[in-house]
Amino acid sequence: MATETLVGAKANGAAVRSGPLSPADVEFYHENGFLRIEEVFTPAESQAQADDLDRLAREWATVDKRWRGPWRKVYMDEETEKNASLEAMHELHHYSQPWLAAVTSPKLVACLTQLLGPDIELHHSVMHNKPPGGQPFPMHQDHPFYPHDDGRYLDVLVHLDDTCHDNGEIRFLAGSHKQGPLPHIVGTEEEPSSPHLPTDRYKLADSAAVPAKRGDVVVFSYYTVHGSYINATDRTRRMVRVGYRHPHNGQSNGRNTGLGNLMVAGYRERRGEEPLLS
Repeated sequence: MATETLVGAKANGAAVRSGPLSPADVEFYHENGFLRIEEVFTPAESQAQADDLDRLAREWATVDKRWRGPWRKVYMDEETEKNASLEAMHELHHYSQPWLAAVTSPKLVACLTQLLGPDIELHHSVMHNKPPGGQPFPMHQDHPFYPHDDGRYLDVLVHLDDTCHDNGEIRFLAGSHKQGPLPHIVGTEEEPSSPHLPTDRYKLADSAAVPAKRGDVVVFSYYTVHGSYINATDRTRRMVRVGYRHPHNGQSNGRNTGLGNLMVAGYRERRGEEPLLS
């Protein structure tokens, strides 16, 4: 696939205004596995989110190399690899009212229901800040990190800064979600590795860039293959990933396994003698 940006022309549904999505927008998502939605959050909402994200990063976040594995030698030279890091923390909505408002945003949820259906449960939120020199991400699916029974799962990237190639915007292999779960490299006990796809077959250079503006979100299937380049600027690229699922899409392992969360749309129907959430 060529590396041209796919979010320029609204006619193909790659970039849309917030609010109810058109049939073309929904079709674009199902065909390509991702969709950028513009201006989901107002400037005031984005500012409140950014202020609290900065405070959370100072007070709660961890800063380390994060993803391990042989892929690091492919995308980083020795000096870059030594200094590359990420800022991360989970469940921002448990710590911040602006982030609780963000993950339950009616404007956002109105779009998600057209892609996932009327019944939607929040699964997680996680900070994805790339400091200057922040590491790239090799091509991967998110499914291996929190595997569920089926494809009724959406990831949403809330943008707190404009993104571009220089600061490591998100990149996708369009249509890759149709393959379902793919086998990932996971390493061994002696040489652990974060799940990623073989770098000789799945290359960042072959992916399509999806830059976005502050206040935009990028929605994608957790089966869609994606990655990002290093942040080569002198400013932190701030972003938050939020996961949503159908409430009956069972999780086999990974973070938050077995935990119920907020219903942001619809209703959690009881199946048989299913117990109350603990």
